[in-house]
Parts: sequence; C-alpha cells; structure tokens
Amino acid sequence: MKLTTRGHYSVKAMLDLSLQPGGEPTSVRAIAKRQDLPPPYLEKLLIELRRAGLVKSIRGAQGGYQLARSPSQISLGHILEAVGETIEPLPRYAPDGEQAADWVTYSLWNRLHQKLKEALYSISLEDLYYDTRSRQAAQGESTSFVV
Repeated sequence: MKLTTRGHYSVKAMLDLSLQPGGEPTSVRAIAKRQDLPPPYLEKLLIELRRAGLVKSIRGAQGGYQLARSPSQISLGHILEAVGETIEPLPRYAPDGEQAADWVTYSLWNRLHQKLKEALYSISLEDLYYDTRSRQAAQGESTSFVV
C-alpha cells in the first residue's frame, strides 16, 4: 500500500481538526495555512470527509469544519476509505489450480492485506495525536503541531 497525497493531506487535515480547542470549527484557509496544504484541494477532501460522516461543516462567520465524532472514534481506515484510498495490495487475481507456488503467494498477500486493514482500522486520530506529541517531547520540540 502506498499512501498518496490525497490520503496524506486528509490525515493531516483530520489531525488538525482534532486539535481545535473544544472541537470548535475552523476554516479551510486556517487548516491549509497551518498544514501547508493547497486550500482548493483541501476543500474537496473535506467535502468527501463530510459525506462520509467524519466531519461537519458549519456555516457563518465563525463557521468552518469540525470533527463529527471524537478523535478516538475515527480511524485511519475510515479517513482513507472516505477519500477513496485503496488498501488493496494486489489486483484481483486468483491463480488457477495448477499453480501451487502462486497459491502460496496469493494466500500470503491476502493474509498480509487483512492484517494491514485491521491495523488501519485500529489506529485512531487520538492514537496519532499522542504518538506525535510523544515524539516531539522526546526530541525537545515545541508543542506546535504540524503533521
């Protein structure tokens, strides 16, 4: 699996939203500036994340986007799925009955795919937040948070 720009930007935006005090909404422009992302592209990703029920959009002068669920209830798998990322390791392929070695390889990749999928759905935004904070503290970095 390779995380594309689409997936990377989506995770960055979601982590940024998870850091908003009191879960307050924040604008696309503010997220884009903090995370160094292109605002028009970010807006498209946030729309996809909204359609998936991961973020809410709030209209008005103090509006923007906010998480629709707690960071502990949103996994990497949910985010990647919402923006169309695939975690399929191989194209849909099934070897024929004569190719025993291919069946071993096929079986191995299917098992690895299942473990990867389980891992992506078990890692929450909350986990990522604490992992990043721990790394920053260990390296003596300031508490600013840019993914």
